[in-house]
This record gives sequence, structure tokens and C-alpha cells, in this order.
Amino acid sequence: MDSKPLMINYTHRQAGHCESGATSNLFNYYGIQMSEPMAFGIGTGIYFSYLPFIKLMFAPMMSFRNLPNTVFKRSMKYLGVDATVIKNFNNVKESMDALDRNLEKGIPTGVQVGVFNLTFFPPEYRQHYNMHNMVVYGREGNLYHISDTVMEHPQTLTYDDLVRVRWAKGAFAPKGKMYWINHIPKELDIRYGVEQGIKKSVYEMTKVPFWLIGIKGMRVMAKDIRKWPKKHGNQKAAFYLGSILRMAEDFGTGGAGFRYIYGAFLKESGQKFDNKALLEAADLMGRTANKWREFTYLGARNCKNRSSQPVEDYVTLGDMMMEIAGMEEQVFKRIEKIKI
Repeated sequence: MDSKPLMINYTHRQAGHCESGATSNLFNYYGIQMSEPMAFGIGTGIYFSYLPFIKLMFAPMMSFRNLPNTVFKRSMKYLGVDATVIKNFNNVKESMDALDRNLEKGIPTGVQVGVFNLTFFPPEYRQHYNMHNMVVYGREGNLYHISDTVMEHPQTLTYDDLVRVRWAKGAFAPKGKMYWINHIPKELDIRYGVEQGIKKSVYEMTKVPFWLIGIKGMRVMAKDIRKWPKKHGNQKAAFYLGSILRMAEDFGTGGAGFRYIYGAFLKESGQKFDNKALLEAADLMGRTANKWREFTYLGARNCKNRSSQPVEDYVTLGDMMMEIAGMEEQVFKRIEKIKI
């Protein structure tokens, strides 16, 4: 490997969510002041899916976020930015050579990775989760310089460690996936980007013709939660509930966290375009995020056997989730009608 240092003058900023943070930082590198919530909202990061027939770490699969690289790809598309996403490579060498070529050209490059072998993550953060994002912005010999928005400061990884996380195995294996910006127009139509982002999120949360996606998926999961103790027994029900709580609070920022970010997007858009209806929707989304936090608090008490009536609590949790689904539905019905 060429030992010549390759360093890009890239500014690292922490963020609430890895991909929207990376997208925001990449915009900022190219001179566009783009907040994380704005990148998240235009890029349609808000989402929900419940796929009980697929098991992730032995529990029903669910997600509070959109698929990996959606935020980057859609924010670029809706803002008319020329960008590249390489979904996967044939082998390790090909993926690392492509990354090195970008660094030689002075292009900070986003990569999708698994977090289990990220050496700079605290041990308690390392899970078999392959949808994490970070930006590589330099190389010195065997060391790569990393901007991971979860961390307060920039980090480094060796060549072998970077290979290990870029080629992590399991669900949503990254297979060397990488992405970057090629060219940004002198003027971006933020209004159009916000309109398109809202339109797409409304569709995915309320109109997808599949009963396990969006608000419909929340209601199906709410009904299932009520049945878990009798259907699976208390031990397995608690395990399934614990998986939901990890997704809601830890994995990829967590469900409530995504709702707070989306509320911030609606608020920023409302202020930018002097739109009272967007500001009201932002307030409701914030209250929805608070309700998710109440849900996870009660669920955690249940998992730790601090509830005197665990079976009844599953009914309560199902009822809370039904209420949350109704609140989120109100948000998306409101913003569907807004003219910016």
C-alpha cells in the first residue's frame, strides 16, 4: 500500500443518527449548510416496518428507520445533486482500491459497516448490526481516518479492521457499500426537496399497500404484543419485547430518536417557509416521540420483572402502541395536506 498520507480537510460533527449525520456533514464539506434534521426529512429517514416472519437475532424483525442509504440517495435525488452509490463489490480488494482512489482525488466517502468489530466502539455498543454509516476522509499508511457521528471526535481504523466492518456478515451485509457526492449545483431548491421528502414519507407511512409497513404495521404489532405471553410464554414474550425496546432506543438511534429528528425537520421547515401548519405538525410529532419513550419505559419495567401484573402489562403496551399509531397517523395526514 502507498504510504503517502492522504488527508482531506473534512469537519467532523456529532449527530443523532449515523446516516443523516454523515449526509449532513458531506453537504457541509461542499459548502452547503444542511442540518441533520433537514437531511433526514428530505431523505425520508422516517419509517416503520414489522416483519414477524423474518427473525433478526431470533426475534421478529422490525425497523423504525428506512433502508440503508435511503437518506443519502433520496436527499441527493430530491435536491438535484450528482452523487454515486456503489451497492456492493465483488471482493475486498476491489472495494478498498475504490476507496483509496476516492481519497487520492480528495473525495470524502461514506461507507456502510457492521458495528460488532468497530474497535473504537465501547464493548456495550458492539452488536451484530450492519446498517451503520460513517465517512472515511483520510489515510496514513495502514490507518484510515474516520468520521463516525456517534463519536465525539474523529477516529482511526487499520486497513484490516476497516475491511472487517465493511465486509461484516449477516442481515443487511454491507458488502463494501460506499457512496459520495460528485457535484452540487450552485443553488439548491430546498422547498422542492422538502415537498418531495414529505410526499414520499406520507406515502410510506400511510399508503403502502402492505399491512406490515407504516401505521398499519404498528397496529398489527400492537395486536401481536397483547397475545405474546399466552402465545409464547412469559420468557419468550419478554425476549421479544426486549428486542423491540433495543430497536426503539438503541439500534440506529432508536424509534423515539427518529421521531424527535423528524419533528425537528418539520419545525425547521415550518420556520424556513413561515408555515404554521408544519410547526403544529412538528409539535405533535414531538409528543409522539415522548409517547414512544413512555412505551419503552413501561416495557423495560416489564422485562425486569418490576411489574406486578406482567400479562396485563402486555395488553397495556399494545394499547399504548395503538395510541402511538393514531398519533403518527394524525401527523402524516396533516402534512399530506400542507402546501409549502
